[in-house]
Amino acid sequence: MQSDTIMPVEQVPDVTGDLFRNAMSRLGAPVTVVTTSGPAGRQGLTVSAITSVSASPPTVLVCLNRDNRSHIAFIQNGVIGISLLSRGHEDLAGIFASSRRTPDEKFAVAEWRTDVTGAPLLSDALVTLDCTIALIHAASTHDVLFCTVEAIHVHPAGETGLTWFNRQFHTLPLLPA
Repeated sequence: MQSDTIMPVEQVPDVTGDLFRNAMSRLGAPVTVVTTSGPAGRQGLTVSAITSVSASPPTVLVCLNRDNRSHIAFIQNGVIGISLLSRGHEDLAGIFASSRRTPDEKFAVAEWRTDVTGAPLLSDALVTLDCTIALIHAASTHDVLFCTVEAIHVHPAGETGLTWFNRQFHTLPLLPA
């Protein structure tokens, strides 16, 4: 039986920031390091708010907090390197998530390469996406960067993807298709 009547809710709980963060911790997400380099300097941070948008043209979106000290460098440089992490990169993810580390300290802990845009890409990442920022959309405390993928590298020996779920790292195996 279908009803056109919406039943009133007796008590609506407050949606607090803590409740929202707790709920979102139950949403599994990829672990990536995003980087930039150019006139505004070299910066990088760990990001899990990333997803594909379109295959034509290849486009991804990345969400960056405007309060993050590296935010302005991404916007001014206009390029972004995305390195999808795998098993063994947990420490690297923690280092790039730290606001206490300088860019030089962060980049000193791994081997990097560049591709088309000049953004640093992790040499042993599962996958790297070298991108230009095509569009920026402000949403509350964050900017949503729509990024055109200029080059892709898939590591031939990659066997696992690193994910973040319930405030812990987990790995997902690559299974034959």
